[in-house]
Amino acid sequence: MARPIVVGVLAAALLIGGAAHARAQRTSADYTEPYQRRAFAIYKTIVEMRTAEGQGRVPAMAAYLADQFRQGGFPAADVHVLPLSLPSGEQTASLVVRYRGNGASGRKPILLLAHMDVVDARREDWARDPFTLVEERGYFFGRGTADDKFGVASLTGTFLRLKAEGFVPTRDLVIAFSGDEETGMLSARALVTTHRALTDAEFALNDDGGGGKLDESGAPVAFFIQAAEKTYATFELTVTNPGGHSSTPRPDNAIYDLARVVQRLEAHRFPVAVNDTTRGYLEAMARLTPGPTGDAMRRLAADPGDRAAADVLWALPEEVGITRTTCVPTMLRGGHAENALAQSVTVTVNCRIFPGEAVDDVKATLERVADTKGLRIVQRGEAFPSPASPLRDDIMAALTATVHARYPGIPVIPTMAAYATDGREVRSAGIPTYGVMGLFMKDSDQFAHGLDERVPVEQFFGALEHWKGLLSRLAGPGER
Repeated sequence: MARPIVVGVLAAALLIGGAAHARAQRTSADYTEPYQRRAFAIYKTIVEMRTAEGQGRVPAMAAYLADQFRQGGFPAADVHVLPLSLPSGEQTASLVVRYRGNGASGRKPILLLAHMDVVDARREDWARDPFTLVEERGYFFGRGTADDKFGVASLTGTFLRLKAEGFVPTRDLVIAFSGDEETGMLSARALVTTHRALTDAEFALNDDGGGGKLDESGAPVAFFIQAAEKTYATFELTVTNPGGHSSTPRPDNAIYDLARVVQRLEAHRFPVAVNDTTRGYLEAMARLTPGPTGDAMRRLAADPGDRAAADVLWALPEEVGITRTTCVPTMLRGGHAENALAQSVTVTVNCRIFPGEAVDDVKATLERVADTKGLRIVQRGEAFPSPASPLRDDIMAALTATVHARYPGIPVIPTMAAYATDGREVRSAGIPTYGVMGLFMKDSDQFAHGLDERVPVEQFFGALEHWKGLLSRLAGPGER
């Protein structure tokens, strides 16, 4: 469910020198090393599996990948396909692969996350077949090329490469690929609860979050490490009324009452909240962002009570979520006949809750703000609070060195996601989790979940170097 990092305020911030980064488009044929060819073959194969909800293809993908690991030298006892029946009756699966280390570090494993399922796509809507990997104009097109078969192929290719090169980590490395991230995340939950003996770890690195930004000339701007995610919660607010004939209007009209509730919700702002991740994000972005927006970021990082600064960011859809809990109406339903007064009217309100704020407190706030007699508020589905992960020096140092090996000197910035990934489930289970996807993208190329999803060809192969560098620094002979 991840969206790659989009930071719109940077669109014009770092264009100087961007032309120096322009270069001829590279094709997959330019990458000839055996590990590159094998990773590409895996990428192509899994993109062409329609692992969307209702298609029943995730178990086949898990079985295919399991076979790749076994062929690559991983013992069968360390490769686990874990079936799961979803509430719908559909079968999905997870895949867990353990890369055994020598134990020299004396530390618990590192867990590596990605997901095998995708949002579905219809052939008639796309310019190309969404379930055929198409290479064109320096891009790979296809559903899941970014979200998240990019991550699955990157991690699989890296494990196979390291194994072929004889790399022995100083601690175990554990891949955990889930099967329903785009829908219920039940497989991710099972991975860290039911199957915790297979996945227990000191921390997790998520190849479905974070990542880098390129400006529109292709110049690298920054890398974002996702260290927190907001809690997803949905409420239905319902006003009821005896109703009546439309020819005899009455003053207590359910639609009017609900309209006033929506207006009060529109006017309400949850208080500004700051944690280490968002403060670090605001401080770093203030240095990169010109004008009033950058100034507001700097001021809010220093003083979360600066209302004028908060007002500036409130007006920016790409930034408001980093500053506070947000709740917004997303659907309406009501009435039963065009010539009858509505007896029941409901608005669906979706909330993205700042880490540390209780879901029940948000519900109580909605009740207080709505301030309407007879209003009923019901929470739909479960909400799983996910604490922010601490910004560890060892991870930040290894990640910064890895990023700078590809793009020297660019800032590495902590961020909190307003969307949800499997990292939510893993953090909730007590394993700190960090989104460190090895993909750098332009804002104009962001089409995850949309039409003509794509990634630059060179970014797929660059991500293989990203993961080798990061795992070597965190679990190689020089790891501290």
